[in-house]
Amino acid sequence: MRKTALLLVTLFCIGLQLQAQTVTYETAPKKAKASFDRAVEAVRNYQSQAAIGFLQEAIKSAPGFTDAYGQMGLCYVELKDYKSAVAAFDKLKQLDSSALRPIMVSYSRAMAGTGNFVGALQLINQYLFIAKSKNPVAEKLKANYEFAVSNSQHTVPFHPQNLGDHINTKDPEYFPSLTIDSKTLIFTRRVNNRNEDFYITYRDSSGWSLAQNMGEPVNSSFNEGAQNISQDGTMLVFTGCEFPEGKGSCDLYYSEKTPNGWTAPKNFGAPINTRDWESQPCLTADKQTLYFARETPDNGADIFVTNHLPNGQWSVPQKLGPNINTSGRETTPFIHADGQTLYFASNGHPGYGGLDIFYSRRQPDGSWGPATNLGYPINTIDEDASLVVDANGKTAYFASDRSDTRGGLDIYSFELYPEARPLQTLYVKGYVYDTLTHERLTASIDVIDLQGGYNIATVKTNATGDYLAPLPVGKDYAFHVNKKGYLFYSDNFSLKDHNPGVPYEKNIPLQPLAANASIVLHNIFFDTKQYSLKPLSVIELNKLVTLLQDNPSVKIEIAGYTDNVGSDKDNQLLSENRAKAVVIYLTEKGIAANRLASRGYGKTNPVATNDTEEGRAENRRTVFRIISL
Repeated sequence: MRKTALLLVTLFCIGLQLQAQTVTYETAPKKAKASFDRAVEAVRNYQSQAAIGFLQEAIKSAPGFTDAYGQMGLCYVELKDYKSAVAAFDKLKQLDSSALRPIMVSYSRAMAGTGNFVGALQLINQYLFIAKSKNPVAEKLKANYEFAVSNSQHTVPFHPQNLGDHINTKDPEYFPSLTIDSKTLIFTRRVNNRNEDFYITYRDSSGWSLAQNMGEPVNSSFNEGAQNISQDGTMLVFTGCEFPEGKGSCDLYYSEKTPNGWTAPKNFGAPINTRDWESQPCLTADKQTLYFARETPDNGADIFVTNHLPNGQWSVPQKLGPNINTSGRETTPFIHADGQTLYFASNGHPGYGGLDIFYSRRQPDGSWGPATNLGYPINTIDEDASLVVDANGKTAYFASDRSDTRGGLDIYSFELYPEARPLQTLYVKGYVYDTLTHERLTASIDVIDLQGGYNIATVKTNATGDYLAPLPVGKDYAFHVNKKGYLFYSDNFSLKDHNPGVPYEKNIPLQPLAANASIVLHNIFFDTKQYSLKPLSVIELNKLVTLLQDNPSVKIEIAGYTDNVGSDKDNQLLSENRAKAVVIYLTEKGIAANRLASRGYGKTNPVATNDTEEGRAENRRTVFRIISL
């Protein structure tokens, strides 16, 4: 009994001693108060780091200075040093729990910043219970914390790596953008924290080169930012703000790479640019579709899409559907080279913080599927945005001001976990040329997904005939190449077993329209020993219809060939019937019968050995030949 009484007296004395050590601004000694005043002045000038130094001096003079601990916690929150903020707020709570009320929202934010969403939710609920008026900020934080707690079992792997001193400096670096070979990186740097310019770096076996200013004409005295380099590295789309010829505060511009360097930036003009704010453009791999963010005074920021039309103009931009856009803000769209996966940032979908990063998959009908949050700790209590993923689908790049930053925002990379990866993509490259002169040709290349039967990309060659077509691996594709005055070219190939780290190379010959010119129709398909056309043949047959419509005087022969399996009689009959099946399709599409002839050649004139399945497949072919012009 006497021991218990003694313990109570001891605890009471300790309590009195702690209370006696508690110091407020009114009771603080002059030296501590002067340091606190300097800290407040530093905060007013947005110098949080300097303010912390003054507050530490104040606490050294008065260890129980509650106001100093509270202000220090607020400064650490401003600097996103949440661990230190929690320590400061915990000390304040220990000294005087009644002093927590003014900083409870920030205290909860600091807890969430360290990953303690359960504690953050408890604290924000306590604040809302005692608050005398509604606080929209606190309500939004509560929703974030509830989402985080309900998804606490879904923490994802995340190990970001700073890209290093060749790229990151004391100035902020952000908006990374890669070519499809992952060897060229362009990003925005805010030089001396004022003017935004583009910088470029190249990667080889030793790593990234020292980033260089891209210089004129791309960079100027105005602010250029939020750029995207096309997958083939020949077109740069970006945001230009307060340009003299701009239609609004910020417009979208483009510059093209030529043998003589980058062209002067050009405004996309109407209907892409308006009096509103357009920014953060991203091109599809074939450069025929452009995604961007548009912000209006009444609707906030949404993601729009526009398509390049055959006449060279761009279509009226359309807002993406409700699976992407919300009543909140949607920004930083990035369409992966696979053409099927869209990454973007939003504060309208349920998430962990201000802006979270989401992804959506394209559905079979062309619409976008539900938005999926990338998860914690990729997404945090802060604003997370501007994610890009390289062609292999594994490596993601983003900007952040983490503890190992060289200054402000730095560019980081990390391995994206499997569920959030796009389709692994490689690229087919080569050039188009004239079979007679070997001159390089400009042409249009359609790439068709043979399984789905739809056009996955339309790629135009550059001035020297070169092309690059990014394609998801693991599928079979058809090529159709068109140029006025030439026979179209067709071929098919498989990327099911192709090494994803090695580009598929194919140079494409085009034959001028001339008598006796002929091509193999590689994408005419029949079942074994059958002559009914398979549905996938329609794509190629329609290309042939278009050629004949564009050249109304041309007469052609359709020739069928087989391998040597089976009797000569059966092969002859099969080849004749297959050729007739093509002619029947053409006449049904309005091509005059007197322009068409069909002939079967059976197993004759093989183009490959019949001793292998691959060779026999080549010998089973349909050919069209120009009889006369």
